[in-house]
Amino acid sequence: MSKGRIEREKQTVQKMIELYCDHHHASTCKEKDSATLCHDCQSLFDYAMARLARCPFGEKKSTCGKCTVHCYKPDQREKIIAVMRYAGPKMIRYHPILALYHLIDGWKK
Repeated sequence: MSKGRIEREKQTVQKMIELYCDHHHASTCKEKDSATLCHDCQSLFDYAMARLARCPFGEKKSTCGKCTVHCYKPDQREKIIAVMRYAGPKMIRYHPILALYHLIDGWKK
C-alpha cells in the first residue's frame, strides 16, 4: 500500500463510516441498499473528506485522535467520535490492512 498518509486516512474514515452505517442504519433506512450510505452518514462522510482535504499538516498528519487541531464543528465531532468508537475496534476484523496502517501511523510522530 503505497498511498500517502491523507489518502490512507480518507480510506480508513470511509470504511469506518460504512461499517457504522451498515450496523446502525441498515434496518431503519428504507432507501438504503448495500452500496450506499444513509443521508446522515453520507453527510458526515462528505464533511470528513472536506476536512481531510484541507488538513494543515498534509502528509505529516497524525491520526485524528492525536491531532492538536480539531477542525470539526462540535456537532460533527460528536458524530465522528461515535463512528470511531464503534467502528475502530471492528476494523481489525473487517479491514485488517487499513487497521494495521492506521496503528503504524498512530505510532509515528
